[in-house]
Amino acid sequence: MAVLKVKFTKTKRDKLAQILWILNWVSVVSGIILFSLGLFLKIEIKKRNEVMAKGDINSVPNMLISVGVIACIINFLGGKICYDCSDANKFSRWKLVMLPYIVCTFCFTFCILLGALMCYTMRNELEESLYLGLRDAIKFYKDTDIPGRCFLKKTVDLLQIRFRCCGNNGFRDWFEIQWVSPRYLNMASKEVLDRLKSNVDGKFLVDGVPFSCCNPSSPRPCIQYQLTNNSAHYNYDFLTEELNIWMKGCREALLDYYTGIMRSIGVAALLIWLFELSVLIGVRYLQTAMKNVLLLGDLEGESDGWLLENSFVETAKYNINIIKNLGKANQISTVSGMNDPNIDVQNTNCDKSNVTTKSIPAAR
Repeated sequence: MAVLKVKFTKTKRDKLAQILWILNWVSVVSGIILFSLGLFLKIEIKKRNEVMAKGDINSVPNMLISVGVIACIINFLGGKICYDCSDANKFSRWKLVMLPYIVCTFCFTFCILLGALMCYTMRNELEESLYLGLRDAIKFYKDTDIPGRCFLKKTVDLLQIRFRCCGNNGFRDWFEIQWVSPRYLNMASKEVLDRLKSNVDGKFLVDGVPFSCCNPSSPRPCIQYQLTNNSAHYNYDFLTEELNIWMKGCREALLDYYTGIMRSIGVAALLIWLFELSVLIGVRYLQTAMKNVLLLGDLEGESDGWLLENSFVETAKYNINIIKNLGKANQISTVSGMNDPNIDVQNTNCDKSNVTTKSIPAAR
């Protein structure tokens, strides 16, 4: 029994073909949108590439870019097919192409859904990438004289100003690393030498943060050093919320930023998937309706269209059997109940002992 069978007249078939022709061109635009969204996300990730560890975070933008390009190609071809389907004579040239086209389009729409879901599932990978990347960037903040690292100070400072954040997890991350370059330390100062000797690794650690952590909205001048020393500043308590530096870590700030972008892209991709799925359903109805018209031989008459010719269970069993029999083209099929022609066939016995011979009469 056919699934969701619908009766189509010639007028309805023509209107369906025309509507699908228009929708396929709209789908080309949706493919361009997917491509643009993937390209935008890829550029945004590349902007912060210095503070991200290498990983699979580019898989989502690459997926969206690929799907967008494929959408433009498939829907352009679909528009041509639907335009020709308004004429039964022109449909005959696409008759053998329609079903493979529908199968490929179904796989393509599944990829759109997969890309949309990936936008919501890559948060953990992105968080790990940001954690490792920011950790290394902060670690090399002081290396302004080393090639390959000299740009990290500027990158981190601009990042903290742009996203109003400080450190990786928070401002205390700066207390655990030496972020002041040795060239700016006065080695003749007793205070500097004492700090270097007090640390096992010989690092100059201070309870201070770079200037980029300062909050310009704070009513008092920025306090960068001795953040945990209440007696060093007048009317100051570091345990309160009156600190004039950014409290949020840059990992959290960047994660919120990219999560917001990916959620928006995910919603757009889901809407495009629903639209592409509706177009695919319409193409399937058009294909089955036109196919039945040719079988009936009456191009002006009514015909049935459906999503599946048989029930879901029967269709699943049929496809499973096809998959199971793949690669058995060179073997004799027994599915239809036919026996192997080499079985139960009487062989010709050529043994001479079973051959009747005529006796030769003896000579007299």
